[in-house]
Amino acid sequence: MKKILLPILSAFLSFGAYAQKQSEILDEVQLRKLMMTYYSINQLYVDNVDPKTLIEDGIRGMLKELDPHSIYTPAKEVQALNEPLDGSFDGIGVQYNMSEDTLVVIQPVSGGPSDKVGIICGDKIVSVNDTAIAGVNMSREDIMKRLRGPKGTKVRLGVIRGGIKDKLSFVVTRDKIPLYTIDAYYMIDSTTGYVRISSFGATTHEEFVKACTRLKSQGMKDIIIDLQGNGGGYLQAAVQMADEFLSNHEMIVYTEGRSQGRHDFRATSGNMEVGKVVVLVDGYTASASEILSGALQDNDRGVIVGRRTFAKGLVQRPINLPDGSLIRLTVAHYYSPVGRCFQKPYVKGDKKAYDNDMLDRLNSGELTNADSIHFPDSLMFHTKAGRIVYGGGGIMPDVYVPLDTLRYTRLHRELTAKGCVVQATLKFLDTNRKKFDKEYHIDLYRKTKKKENKGKEVVFDMTEFNRFKDSYEIPKELLDLVIEKAKEAKIEYNDSTLEKTMPTLKIQLKALLARDLWDMSEYFQIINPLNEIYLKGLEAIKDEKYNSILNVKIVFNQEGEY
Repeated sequence: MKKILLPILSAFLSFGAYAQKQSEILDEVQLRKLMMTYYSINQLYVDNVDPKTLIEDGIRGMLKELDPHSIYTPAKEVQALNEPLDGSFDGIGVQYNMSEDTLVVIQPVSGGPSDKVGIICGDKIVSVNDTAIAGVNMSREDIMKRLRGPKGTKVRLGVIRGGIKDKLSFVVTRDKIPLYTIDAYYMIDSTTGYVRISSFGATTHEEFVKACTRLKSQGMKDIIIDLQGNGGGYLQAAVQMADEFLSNHEMIVYTEGRSQGRHDFRATSGNMEVGKVVVLVDGYTASASEILSGALQDNDRGVIVGRRTFAKGLVQRPINLPDGSLIRLTVAHYYSPVGRCFQKPYVKGDKKAYDNDMLDRLNSGELTNADSIHFPDSLMFHTKAGRIVYGGGGIMPDVYVPLDTLRYTRLHRELTAKGCVVQATLKFLDTNRKKFDKEYHIDLYRKTKKKENKGKEVVFDMTEFNRFKDSYEIPKELLDLVIEKAKEAKIEYNDSTLEKTMPTLKIQLKALLARDLWDMSEYFQIINPLNEIYLKGLEAIKDEKYNSILNVKIVFNQEGEY
């Protein structure tokens, strides 16, 4: 037998070595072909060409024919791409809004460079290093370029402040400015906490633990995690988040690709293994958000509420190029604990069709009717408790919430899209900020916020905000400003449309005032009751039938109720 097998094995190995050699030769030929094409165009083409542009176009061309998420980023754009996930950037440290063509400070970052020199809410930054940035139609990008800069460098700001005739001048030393991925957290009631996460970055887990510690001290037992519009981020951040909720060794996610073997991510132990969990999702909930949602759904740890998620199940690896540019190359799929891949189908090279997916969902009726969503049986999986879930097209929520197409009138959409609502709010605050400060003692809140940012343990007294939330009525003065802005923007409307718009508009205005006077958590406390997914999530976490999701198969009716 050995005499027979040895020649066969020898021949097989020889063929394998030959095939590998032929492959290497083929690769070398193709690389020479690419170089000759570049050389020929660069040296012989009829018109002048930029060699750098030629190379970058070639890289883009190669990636374009792959999947929709393999992309090339030029060196000058890499920093801006990474900042939201890395957790910080160098700058002056202000939250701002553009009022017409003037930068208005909503809040300086507590303890940040601007705060240290005395810049306050409502200040208008009109010049940077003696260059006017207001009233000159300068783009927002150009303004940001002037304000940002390396840590330790100085910038001179010209500031107009209400009640002061002359322009003020401040010299600000730029510093590291934190970027937070948790937009808001607060207690909905005595036992239910709410946390909204905008993306999954380097600091997300740390922020989440801090938020939950604060909420637990206020009595939180159950939690609603809001991932609506969360486009994802770092896989590891999603894994860390899921680990907080799952028991030791439970599967969170695994990845696998052609050149990368399977890699499992499992839970260790976390601080949120007890208590009800509801996750809010929509069509823009993607990637790392789907990892967290899928891990909780597959392990029967939480109820997913909302609409089918974006459906991105591809893992990108960043590859740094010599000039500082970057390729994000898809190297694997990720799979949920029961083995589903959430990636929706795509045609290589056809990014337009891929980008039109949300429009296709709207046209198909999916966003308004759960019955319009169909999954093939071949993509059916079962959770631990036996519930049916599907792969191949995002995460279908346990509780489906149709899109409310009637809540926002055409007038309201135009007012928001053309900036009328925000502009009117800023103008109103410009003349009334001191009244608000005095009426609701905003200065005490800001002092407490500063102590917190210095690492001190603080207790926020939200009595004044609660009074604002419960009793403040939007005045006619502010509504008149909105109408004034609408006329300037040439928005057409009639009395009937205006009347239908008013209830929702007033809530939005009140939320914007709360954001600018307090913070984002206060904004969401006021605006969330307009969100049908939020309201359904609150119903789910209060319904006693929710408890059975951990152990018993649940049947959902056509309306998405269980």
